[in-house]
Amino acid sequence: MTIETSVKQPLTGQDNYFDNFEVGAVYRHARGKTITENDAVTICHMVMNTASAHYDDDMMKQLHEAGLAHVDKSLVFGGVTISIVIGLAYQDTGENVIREVSMDNIKLSNPVLHGSTLTAYSEVLSKEWSDNDAGLVTFRHYGVDQDKNLVFQGDRTALIRKKQQ
Repeated sequence: MTIETSVKQPLTGQDNYFDNFEVGAVYRHARGKTITENDAVTICHMVMNTASAHYDDDMMKQLHEAGLAHVDKSLVFGGVTISIVIGLAYQDTGENVIREVSMDNIKLSNPVLHGSTLTAYSEVLSKEWSDNDAGLVTFRHYGVDQDKNLVFQGDRTALIRKKQQ
């Protein structure tokens, strides 16, 4: 078997440069992610979040049975939800990012539980030329669970490389 070495594959996709994004476009990202107990609890402990609702299923079940909690399972820390949704969107919206600029208007609108599966959508809110090599793009990212509940919404602005002519 001969391996062709003269054809070099690009390091990034060819359709996610500043030039490719159009205001108003909405993308449904290809991958989803089921949040395992390990995902949720490990990150929670790594960032020193000690709220028992994130890792004590028995306590949550007792609170639910007493009418003090809406769910009977541990909740996923919002930082995990945000990170997973942005991560799912990143292949399409971040491959050519030079610098992350801001994250605003974050809303966590429904609980995410251990075992929830999230999918991500992104809407292009605005584009602004910055310099000869890059421009600013603002996305609104949405995270949706397996029951089609909106669980996350947030605006992210990034400086994205322009295509080289």
